[in-house]
Amino acid sequence: MLIELNGVEKRYGELRALKSVDLALEPGRIGLLGPNGAGKSTLLKTLLGLTPHDHGSVKVFDRDVARDPFGVRSLIGYMPEGDSVLPQLNALQFTAFAGELCGLPRSEAVGRAHQVLHYVGLGEARYRKLGSFSTGMKQRCRLAQALVGDPKLLLLDEPTSGLDPRGRDEMLDLIRDIRERTGASVILSTHILPDVEKTCDQVVVIAGGAILYAGALAPLVASEEGVFEVRAKGEPGKLRNALELDRCVVTMRGTVLEVRVPEGEGARYILKSARTANEQVRHLSPLVNTLERAFLQTLDAAGHSVDGHDAQA
Repeated sequence: MLIELNGVEKRYGELRALKSVDLALEPGRIGLLGPNGAGKSTLLKTLLGLTPHDHGSVKVFDRDVARDPFGVRSLIGYMPEGDSVLPQLNALQFTAFAGELCGLPRSEAVGRAHQVLHYVGLGEARYRKLGSFSTGMKQRCRLAQALVGDPKLLLLDEPTSGLDPRGRDEMLDLIRDIRERTGASVILSTHILPDVEKTCDQVVVIAGGAILYAGALAPLVASEEGVFEVRAKGEPGKLRNALELDRCVVTMRGTVLEVRVPEGEGARYILKSARTANEQVRHLSPLVNTLERAFLQTLDAAGHSVDGHDAQA
């Protein structure tokens, strides 16, 4: 296994940041999702041994983090959230310094720094001071310092935060390529759900310090047979009542109805109900599941909520 957590607890005073977390993940590209304050950053720092856990066991590549934190960190590249660069250094100095902190000899660290800076697209800017870099360039340099030690696992905390659409796409391309090129696993912690859909094959959903889902992405976003998205002309309440009387299961999201028809029925069943109720259907299509919808449903089922700023489409 890539990661194994058993009964992990972490408290900050009275706050339980991690609550009896059991988690087993195979190698791959893994999206870590949750509302603000869910415990995502605490979980990443626990994997690194930077935040000691109070109870339970944490293993990365079958190494116990509590017993061998430096051994574990030698296998991990970490890109923390925020503007965590040294503005007085140039990109080469900063990245080589990170290589030396990983245990590389000075000459090897400099050589590796040249390589990874070219890889992330900063080859021509590697002698510029980081204080003059744009947000996107700083993000690339932070990714370079995470890669310089040739890690087997990358922990990326909000790597696309603050980037424009083009910069975000380029960062996601790099994240996808890292797994293909180096074989390293990636844990991508983000609140931007489409980033996970584009890059990851596994998903972990955490809220209130508890794991709500951990597994493959595909089952979460698979579309269901017999479920349709419906919009009616005017207020949809009357159509909703008619569909429910006809044994449909209806969920209202704003002015949109999500309608599950009885087994064996299809879209014509909805149109028949609407005609009987003298209601006009303006839109009818099979419901396409998205990670955002699955994420919100997972939170709702566990009694959690999230506002629009915590899960960006």
